[in-house]
Amino acid sequence: MPRISYGVTGLFAGVGGLEEGFRRAGHETEMLCEYDEVARHVLSQRFKGAIIKHDVRRLKSLPGGGILTAGFPCQDLSQAGQRRGIEGPNSGLIGKVLALLRKADVPPAWLLLENVPFMLKLDKGHGIRWLTKQLEEIGFSWAYRTIDALAFGLPQRRRRVLLLASMQHDPRPVLLGEDYGSEKKVEREGHACGFYWTEGNTGLGWAIDAIPPLKSGSALHIPSPPAIWLPETHAIVTPAIEDAERLQGFPAGWTNVDGYDSKARRRRWRMVGNAVSVKMSEWIAHRLAISYPVHEAGALAPLPEEEGWPSAAWGQAKGARSRVNVSEWPVKQPRQHLASFLEYPTAQLSSKAAGGFLRRLTASSLRYDPAFRVDLERHVALQSS
Repeated sequence: MPRISYGVTGLFAGVGGLEEGFRRAGHETEMLCEYDEVARHVLSQRFKGAIIKHDVRRLKSLPGGGILTAGFPCQDLSQAGQRRGIEGPNSGLIGKVLALLRKADVPPAWLLLENVPFMLKLDKGHGIRWLTKQLEEIGFSWAYRTIDALAFGLPQRRRRVLLLASMQHDPRPVLLGEDYGSEKKVEREGHACGFYWTEGNTGLGWAIDAIPPLKSGSALHIPSPPAIWLPETHAIVTPAIEDAERLQGFPAGWTNVDGYDSKARRRRWRMVGNAVSVKMSEWIAHRLAISYPVHEAGALAPLPEEEGWPSAAWGQAKGARSRVNVSEWPVKQPRQHLASFLEYPTAQLSSKAAGGFLRRLTASSLRYDPAFRVDLERHVALQSS
């Protein structure tokens, strides 16, 4: 089957997770736009030759044709964020993208948006309902799907919504045409487990043989890497930034900007936490390089009018909409175990961090593995001595 190569324009590009995945699939990055200065420096080093802009609000137009990617800000749509919704000051910047699409002389062949799954539930699904309506009014057909990056083999649980739209093509066979099905529950069985030491009151952010989703840290750029329990050695550690980059699918050192910013280490955690999984991006980029027949729709399953939307759905610019019964695992690629994945020296979780987590955990009603508490108490005692 012949493959198609597109030029890629990336808005809200961060450090290029979406665009690196597309490059690996044979597409060429033409323009990137990113507000953060340090992230723009990373982009300039990793995508030499691409035009780099610094503020989507100042763009007058978009390159015609090709693929437009936009992992737009999630702060107002995240469960852990401010929950101001799609019109919030950060996530509302998607409105600027829509305005550029409305006035484009030559629209992109494909539009790929990325955000957090909570946007499907927040305000009874107002954000996704508003966004898809805007796309339909412009003339786009669309499909979206919640996908867990664990499906692509890296030991990080990271669920994201990918929305693919086009005025020329049917997005359904690309985004919805593969489905592995639900992954079986992983038993601990001595595996390393990731958790967030900043939690402990109402949850653990617990992941067996994986880490929970990497976070960008606080608004003050304070890094917040997850902790990892290594039962074989009874250790409680945090991963190196290089392994965090690898957990996102980048090569180690992707965000190394020490020569540019002497305080860059904290910024690196923030940039990596904000990034899109490269392997997830590469999967859809490969599928966009193939020409698919028009998808034949089956029986329609209506989308709700006054409640949150399902994990996958599609709609046409002039026509039907429907929910879709697909899993969050389009494929299942060979998965690496977390303990053996780590290549760089880990750091012991500090006594202060571990002790605070332990106090919150024991005061809560959360269920947890007794062996985990024993090793956590041992760790606090050793770190405090």
